[in-house]
Amino acid sequence: MEPSAVSTITVLPGRAKNGSRESFSEITIRPGDTVSIVGPTGSGKTAFINDIEVFACGDTVTGRRILVNGEVPPDEMVRDPAKKPIALITQNTKCLADLTVREFLDMHVKARRIPDELRPERTIQLANEFTGEKIAGEMRMTALSGGQTRSLLIADAISVSSAPIILLDEVESGGIFKENVIASLKNNQKAVLFVTHDPLLALLSDRRIVMRNGAVETILEPDGREGRILSRISGMDGFLSRMREKIRAGELLDGEVRPE
Repeated sequence: MEPSAVSTITVLPGRAKNGSRESFSEITIRPGDTVSIVGPTGSGKTAFINDIEVFACGDTVTGRRILVNGEVPPDEMVRDPAKKPIALITQNTKCLADLTVREFLDMHVKARRIPDELRPERTIQLANEFTGEKIAGEMRMTALSGGQTRSLLIADAISVSSAPIILLDEVESGGIFKENVIASLKNNQKAVLFVTHDPLLALLSDRRIVMRNGAVETILEPDGREGRILSRISGMDGFLSRMREKIRAGELLDGEVRPE
């Protein structure tokens, strides 16, 4: 099965840290969905997306099972990276290969057998929509900041990878432009699940999975009811982003003093 043929990823319940069964019947994720995973530190957020990434079949500590298109995924999908419909991007994204950005992207494009010489350049352009620290093709991967690396890997997952499901584990700490990332993922029909403590990311999602004690406690579907709060938080986040860029540029903050 090719990654592009994946229409659903389904999570079947496992158990909490105390051994009790999770209360949901199933969670189904489709291309274009945005789902945030929230909860206190140690509540099982990362374990939830890790179960999806490894296609758990009752063999992880949570006991969850993951289905693809309603069935147990074939072995080649689990073991062959080229067949895997999932891309995982974590906070630990430091690249060890001493390649330039363009060399890294060229290598991935060739590995995917994509007949498009301009794809690496378009991927860099997309990455620069996600970060104020501009990325150039001649930069070394090892010299990129955390925010630049995460922005590049997200752009790579959108533009080069055929994976329809993207898992993000607390990537907002890198100073990326979160609304741009979510909009681009939706426009490209990528399902995204992100572990987050960030209120803006949580409010931008279609659903929020609330974790506690290693288990899914509840699933929230706001259906637009948080629109006014989202607008206010978006304004505050935009204000902080502008201030961040001014500080990076060496400017004094002697003018703009409040969010719009």
